Amino acid sequence: MTNPQYFDDATSVTVPTDRLAADPLPSEAAYQIVLDEAMLDGNARLNLATFVTTWMDDNADKIYAAAADKNMIDKDEYPATAAIEARCATIMASLWNAPSPTTTIGVSAIGSSEACMLGGLALKRRWQHARKAAGKDATRPNLVMSSAVQVVWEKFCNYWDVEPRYVPVTEEHPTLDRTNVTDQIDENTIGVVAIMGVTYTGAYEPVAEIAAALDEFEKKTGLDIPIHVDGASGGFIAPFLQPEIVWDFRLPRVKSINTSGHKYGLVYPGLGWVVWREKEDLPEDLIFNVSYLGGNMPTLAINFSRPGAQVLLQYYMFLRLGFEGYRKVQQESQDIAKYLSSEIARIPAFTLWSDGSDIPVFAWRLTPGHTENWNLYNLQLLLRAHGWLVPAYPMPDNLGDQTVQRIVVRNGMSMDLAKELIREIKAQTEYLDSLDGPMPHPKATDSFTH
Repeated sequence: MTNPQYFDDATSVTVPTDRLAADPLPSEAAYQIVLDEAMLDGNARLNLATFVTTWMDDNADKIYAAAADKNMIDKDEYPATAAIEARCATIMASLWNAPSPTTTIGVSAIGSSEACMLGGLALKRRWQHARKAAGKDATRPNLVMSSAVQVVWEKFCNYWDVEPRYVPVTEEHPTLDRTNVTDQIDENTIGVVAIMGVTYTGAYEPVAEIAAALDEFEKKTGLDIPIHVDGASGGFIAPFLQPEIVWDFRLPRVKSINTSGHKYGLVYPGLGWVVWREKEDLPEDLIFNVSYLGGNMPTLAINFSRPGAQVLLQYYMFLRLGFEGYRKVQQESQDIAKYLSSEIARIPAFTLWSDGSDIPVFAWRLTPGHTENWNLYNLQLLLRAHGWLVPAYPMPDNLGDQTVQRIVVRNGMSMDLAKELIREIKAQTEYLDSLDGPMPHPKATDSFTH
């Protein structure tokens, strides 16, 4: 006879959380305890704050489970996985129009953060080699970028002793562009970071215009400044939805590109990629040859042991979708983003900052003068109480007095869910507008930290 009760002797025990228990638990009991606590997490599909993939199909889940033990660093033990990693890098080099995709170099990483670090290190090392060869000081490198860069670039400059030079974004110039890119450049500049998909708003920075401005700058000064493109999101969007935009290795000044396999690459976290235009753009002294577990292998990474499963998942997605499949998935996400932004634009309380026309991400602000009784943080908290995570946060630097709210549309966000979200936003906005007095105004640190 089956016991209908949830509790039994094993699941009823109390286990300490600050030290190891004295005795083991049955595996079923430990499994249930972990599963029960994890239920307190939010519903990932309703988290519109994150760019990270929250859904893959059943076959991907099977590959993930079967490959959970693979260590990407151990290419001697897992040569097939290593070959697939190289194959994926070649596919991306081709997707981004490298002059010779089969002879350039690219590697996987633990997300775009590590990939950015590797791209930045290559810029710094190339600059150092050139300075030393010319008999010049190589101790004061700087990196030029928009003030709207993702925090990883602040970390890169902090960790690797590079001076960050931020070009402030303004309402007139909401991204880095040709009018302001050269203002901070000098002979110590190791490169310029251009963003394909600004985290705050989803907008593309005009890489071709930036490259053209650097071409003109070189003619005047003789300084040859390379570009690294942070394509964490846009690297897997622009080739499929905006092939006419020239932003990649078609521009000779673009020396490296990073992207997140675990964002619009459609793979579970954490997986990033960085690819160099040509093999010569990656200094050889950044590559280590190490003896590990019986083999000698070249490595280019900040991390050492790391999962190989996500690399296999990336290859699965390339095989499963092909170019047209990726185009359809990304187009569906963008269609939903533009539907949502168009509906929000119809609500008098809001004014769009962007509409999802670049990557499927958009932001809006409270219409000036609409109300003094509530702000976007109030709306964020009300939506969260109904399961939706829709972050509000201040814009950077010169726009710091502007608060925006943002939606990221990913694979797994259906049109039905989008319509439910719009109904909830309208209902909560109507409630807030009905107030005859001010709500307590929470701050960014009380809710979402960008």
